[in-house]
Amino acid sequence: MTDLPAATDTTASNDVPAYARMLNPPQREAVLTTEGPVLMLAGAGTGKTAALTARLAHLIAMRLAWPSEILCVTFTNKAAREMRERVGRHVGPAVEGMPWLGTFHSVCAKMLRRHAELVGLKNNFTIIDTDDQLRLLKQLITANELDEKRFPARQLAGLIDRWKNRGLNPGDLDAGENEAYANGQGAKFYGLYQDRLKELNACDFGDLLLHMLNIFRTEPEVLAQYHQRFKYILVDEYQDTNQVQYLWLRLLAQHRRNICVVGDDDQSIYSWRGAEVANILRFERDFSGAKVIKLEQNYRSTPQILAAASGLIDANSQRLGKELWTELPKGDKVSIVGVWDGPEEARRVSEEIERLEGQGASMDEVAILVRAQYQTREFEDRFIQTGIAYRIIGGFRFYERAEIRDALAYLRVIAQPADDLAFERIYNQPKRGLGAKTLEAMRRHARRAQMPLAAASLDLANTDELPKRAENTLVALLRDFAKWREEAENVSPADLLRTVITESGYEDMLQKDRSAEAAGRLENLSELARAMEEYETLTDFLEHVSLIMDNDAANEGEKVTIMTMHGAKGLEFDNVFLPGWEEGVFPSQRALDEGGLASLEEERRLAYVAITRAKRRCTILHAANRRIYGQWTSSIPSRFIEELPDDHIESETTMSGGASLWRANWTENEDPFAHVAQAAPGKSSSRGPGWQRALATGYEPRQQRVAESKRSAASFAARPRTDIAVGAQVVHDKFGSGVVMDQEGNKLEIEFEDVGLKRVIDSFVRLA
Repeated sequence: MTDLPAATDTTASNDVPAYARMLNPPQREAVLTTEGPVLMLAGAGTGKTAALTARLAHLIAMRLAWPSEILCVTFTNKAAREMRERVGRHVGPAVEGMPWLGTFHSVCAKMLRRHAELVGLKNNFTIIDTDDQLRLLKQLITANELDEKRFPARQLAGLIDRWKNRGLNPGDLDAGENEAYANGQGAKFYGLYQDRLKELNACDFGDLLLHMLNIFRTEPEVLAQYHQRFKYILVDEYQDTNQVQYLWLRLLAQHRRNICVVGDDDQSIYSWRGAEVANILRFERDFSGAKVIKLEQNYRSTPQILAAASGLIDANSQRLGKELWTELPKGDKVSIVGVWDGPEEARRVSEEIERLEGQGASMDEVAILVRAQYQTREFEDRFIQTGIAYRIIGGFRFYERAEIRDALAYLRVIAQPADDLAFERIYNQPKRGLGAKTLEAMRRHARRAQMPLAAASLDLANTDELPKRAENTLVALLRDFAKWREEAENVSPADLLRTVITESGYEDMLQKDRSAEAAGRLENLSELARAMEEYETLTDFLEHVSLIMDNDAANEGEKVTIMTMHGAKGLEFDNVFLPGWEEGVFPSQRALDEGGLASLEEERRLAYVAITRAKRRCTILHAANRRIYGQWTSSIPSRFIEELPDDHIESETTMSGGASLWRANWTENEDPFAHVAQAAPGKSSSRGPGWQRALATGYEPRQQRVAESKRSAASFAARPRTDIAVGAQVVHDKFGSGVVMDQEGNKLEIEFEDVGLKRVIDSFVRLA
């Protein structure tokens, strides 16, 4: 890469244009520093969009480049439209001459149309969607006599997408990547897929970038054309770039080096999409002499919220570092609320929202941000009961999700065999080889015999109208329904659902699905079973769901927003509630298991993003108990709570109902939370302020946690106790005496004398 002079600072000019006058000094510096590489390190709520669009307007207004000589890439069409509108307000019609302002994919599609023949395509190529991609992969799998159930097309699609995000062609895969599919056939099927796309004159979204990267690498004259064309390059949300985007940008910028990237390493939370935080961390190494301009004045949140978020993210070792500040009034401290269980968590949030509404707060300015989709169910049920209007952003309401609708359809057929709509939904879900022709035959027979569809199907199976295989499959399915209908009389609704999900093959279908969504769908089904535990009969539960679904169509006007933390990035609300801050929920145990320290740091960045969505008030909640897979599991607060600076948080613990009475009668030796004080060295176990803090967090002092987090990957790992082994006799304050049957890290499987087999954290028990 050729070294050119370092960035030039033109902020000394007294002739500051109108679009820069309203900016603060660092923002203005980022706008007026036009030459050379620039990293605009923009913290949450610091006005990075205003600075970026003003810079773009400045390049055009000062005639440093024609609009067609500027490449400006974003991640979403919405961001591109907003940027175009803002720049238009500054420079007028000139913005219409910016053909290279758009998303990575739209810009690369425009380029590829011009050079398609260089990768074996015609310029009228088709861009296929996910459904077409899966259909094509299934054809290839079948043609090569591979078992699609064992090696699903969806798994292969995910792998190909990952490889393309990393800029890898079929010939670039190493032995490990090749082994990721069909026992060492990854490269083969990737190659077959690419060949088939060329035969169809088509490409998928990943190809748009990969093809252009390949062209730039192999066709220097084409790359030189774009070096001459683009005098300036601007990149939004640089921390979210993946490897192929990074390589593509670096090649384009290596000639003039007039590249300005805007991003925040502390908000890099999309590694599961292929984003690599390392791209922004190494910008100064990639472009020697780069100027780093930090935007640190926050216009969104109070000082208390900013200080809490900054103290938390300081525990990360892989960051460039900045200190957010604001001129806004001090405001309330971040509230840490400990509750007894999930239902009380939902009650507490509901009561607080009603209080805010009574004070005149807009419900549009209230948000609940969760780590996982399944967490929304508790709040939805509570809001239905209390009449709080809400919306789900970035996903379906809990009972509208496909896997939940499938499960409910099974239960509806069990409860009401004449429910034709429900039977049609699941007669071939999971796939049983009963296609559209079978369904049409079932419908015809039902109409002729004037019978419900399920009964007509059994009747039809005794004729010669269906192939033998379809007959046998239908008979087996209807026998299962008869069996489940009998079981419904003797088992709880929740246990019935678990049986149906297992015996129908639905659970097995999701377990074999290697897509990123499959694990979440299984979690949602587990949460559905947990919801059903509150109902004595299947009829009662289905009636409850019907009322919820009916309520969904109502309630226009202001609504509370419920969404995931990932989905909330870029948004802001006056009042933010963050439930479920417990180890295993947040940080996510699955993320830690898969990614180690890197995932822990990303989870911490996600916590930082969540807190900084709040403008006025932020409330973090954690529960002492969660019901998982039908069993109560003791929980410990998230390590992120302990990493929040003491001066900017206030902690409280609430126990409603009988739990409050029980707590009032504690003695020192009967304290059911004694394990919390034991797990926090140096903290008092008395019920003074020290006990309150220990109960709310359950971790050693923050300084020790932060230092340890920065020292070693072992900081995320739960440490097992050395004094407990399989076979040991132990005592739990709630469950009583038991024997350790299995041990995995700090998690114990204990057979208790009174309550049976439970999984608990080792710090919750003591040796008998």
